Amino acid sequence: MAKPRVVLRLVAGVLAIACTVNAWAQAPAPGGSPPPQSGPSQVLFQNVHIFDGKGTALSGPANVLVRGNRIERISTTPIPPDASPDATIINGDGRTLMPGLIDAHWHTMLVRPTAAQVLSADLGYSTLVAGAEATDTLMRGFTTVRDLGGPAFALRRAIDEGVLPGPRIFPSGAMLTVTGGHGDFRQLFEVPRIDGMPLARMEQLGAALVTDSPDEVTRRAREQLVQGASQIKLTASGGVASPHSPIDVITFTTAELKAAVKAANDRGTYVAAHAYTPAAIQRAVLAGVQCIEHGQLMDEATAKLMAEKGTWLSIQPFPDEFAHIFPPGSDQSKKMLEVMAGTDRTYQLAKKYHLKTAFGTDIVFAPELSKRQGALLVGLTRWYTPAEALSMATGANGELLALSGERSRYRGKLGVVEEGALADLLLVDGDPLANLKLIEDPGKNFLVIMKDGRIYKNTVPR
Repeated sequence: MAKPRVVLRLVAGVLAIACTVNAWAQAPAPGGSPPPQSGPSQVLFQNVHIFDGKGTALSGPANVLVRGNRIERISTTPIPPDASPDATIINGDGRTLMPGLIDAHWHTMLVRPTAAQVLSADLGYSTLVAGAEATDTLMRGFTTVRDLGGPAFALRRAIDEGVLPGPRIFPSGAMLTVTGGHGDFRQLFEVPRIDGMPLARMEQLGAALVTDSPDEVTRRAREQLVQGASQIKLTASGGVASPHSPIDVITFTTAELKAAVKAANDRGTYVAAHAYTPAAIQRAVLAGVQCIEHGQLMDEATAKLMAEKGTWLSIQPFPDEFAHIFPPGSDQSKKMLEVMAGTDRTYQLAKKYHLKTAFGTDIVFAPELSKRQGALLVGLTRWYTPAEALSMATGANGELLALSGERSRYRGKLGVVEEGALADLLLVDGDPLANLKLIEDPGKNFLVIMKDGRIYKNTVPR
């Protein structure tokens, strides 16, 4: 017969296992559907002109029925509302209904702090600050962001569970870099690192991970994926912000790039690579990378290669203010000016070779600039019509997000107004195809902001 103390230990062990299993069962699994949020069971938009996220013109007068988190019906004839007491009817009065905006290159955790604050602040505090910025992002009409580096998993979960308002987040987790590559923010006294030494501060935070072999790349990529990464982000060339990263250098070897691509592909998703120069871009594309971030220093041969391979270009229309993010005369400032000088040529090449092009902003360490997130989209009219610019920030970005496949937590189509799509919608007071500058003032011109069928703002006059 077992002794009483042994029996008690066995019972305690069984209870501990049961509690753990119960916690796992209740927690949303990485890649699983988030729990539904409360909101009206039905929302009916009456008398709206629709920009569907793909076309070049607004529709005629139409009505759109949202049930739960989906667009159920679009009709030019009246749609009778439910008799349900929690049904909401919104009279569009001829205004524009369009998809929620998508920022394809965002850093959820890095917008408001300085680089020094990112590395020194408590992660809990940094997440709270990022949460406030996430709410502001949603209220600017950006209902989805693709996060290209940073510890955004906890914030994504909190938003999905309705703890606070914010956009859908497609996180990459820690971006993968090499010793001396873009994203290596270690101090020189931390180099060399001997095998077995503790992770550097940036690695402990989950901002960036140094990977100097195919095996390390595979392990770190898998770690991000198991935490719920939608895609893998690595830095295939030097960059602007990093202190030890000349912009002209190539970082990852072909074998390392292929290791990342295989780890992502094996899990049904893709790799996005930060790269500026022709050599770095071409190496990444030939290794199977499906999306190039930035690309402002590419040449014509590189654009041709990307067109042949069907590789996405996620480029940002950096405004003049970006030149002042870094101290005047600093290496970072000089690199920023070099990148900005190449922006026009790269957009011209993207148009010439019909590259699949995404819109993003890449705002880091600049909280005042984040308030101009929509204005950066308006800046695309230097190269594109308003309809083309809006299509890039809605339908096209939605196609890019779909590359995550089953690694996306969000089951449904994004970036479009069509039956069956997820109900991320903006009601605009005016015609953005005639005047894209309406996007610059979301507080005034976005009368309704809906994400996942839930209304976060409704200032339609009654």
